[in-house]
Amino acid sequence: MTETPALIAQPGDILLAEPRGFCAGVDRAIEIVERALKIHGAPIYVRHEIVHNTYVVNDLKAKGAIFIEDLADVPEGATLVFSAHGVPKAVEAEAAARGFRVFDATCPLVTKVHVEVAKLSKEGYQFIMIGHKGHPEVEGTMGQLHEGIFLVEDVADVATVPVTRPDKLAVVTQTTLSVDDAAEILAAVKDRFPLVREPKKQDICYATQNRQDAVKVLAPAVDVVIVVGSPTSSNSNRLRELAQRLGTPAYMVDSAEDLRTEWLVDRPRVGLTAGASAPDVLVQAVIARLKALGSVSVRHMPGVKETTEFPLPKGLGDKSMAEFAASRS
Repeated sequence: MTETPALIAQPGDILLAEPRGFCAGVDRAIEIVERALKIHGAPIYVRHEIVHNTYVVNDLKAKGAIFIEDLADVPEGATLVFSAHGVPKAVEAEAAARGFRVFDATCPLVTKVHVEVAKLSKEGYQFIMIGHKGHPEVEGTMGQLHEGIFLVEDVADVATVPVTRPDKLAVVTQTTLSVDDAAEILAAVKDRFPLVREPKKQDICYATQNRQDAVKVLAPAVDVVIVVGSPTSSNSNRLRELAQRLGTPAYMVDSAEDLRTEWLVDRPRVGLTAGASAPDVLVQAVIARLKALGSVSVRHMPGVKETTEFPLPKGLGDKSMAEFAASRS
């Protein structure tokens, strides 16, 4: 059997990771806000940033979206969108009690985790959640229960987690974590709690996994990796960390203006990727900037082609996402 030769970029190349950029959950969340604005008019209130990207948030602000953290800032009778990260049960209850028109843009893969937590909690399970404290997705998932769910951020946390029902224990994971880090923490959980119940399918989303897998191929082939993504984006930060862990200098930029020429000194082969919440317009701007700084060609890595689409909430029209996108072009 012939081995596939290693992918190696040439001096002057910009090597584009595949896949990169928007995932289906991000596409859906942005479309929900845009359709709500089109149907119900501005302003539309959005709890937390719809996705963690500065460009996207500013673009939606310009169209009439108002981003808030506290429902006390939402006036009576308003239209409210929950962000792609999901919300605690208490927030859902408050929104219902105040009579808002609500559209839930929670990524369906996050909703899957919420449903699993709700189902198993009725069977008496406690939970360990692997994730980052303070991240809205973690707050949303842990907020599905009043008690019995414990956060671990690293292997050290596993040793002290106060589980009282090791025979009825399940583990869930933030969907945007490093696949390798999550696996290491899960191994520690299973070592301490051999009876722990794992999800039937891993919680880390397909898009996070695919983008990390692409960086594992990209990083060894180039001299430096540039990740397009905002500082608040968990999955973008994981891409930068992964490239660095593989021995390639890596930097994250929110826009082309963030690129620094010293990053490219004696590093003529540039790898470029983007987090799942970063739009392609930013990638193209970074490519233009890299060319202005001396890159001469753009090459596309082979990689997974993502075709996943998620349905929209009721009340936002019957057209498919592709049809709606075509209607705006």
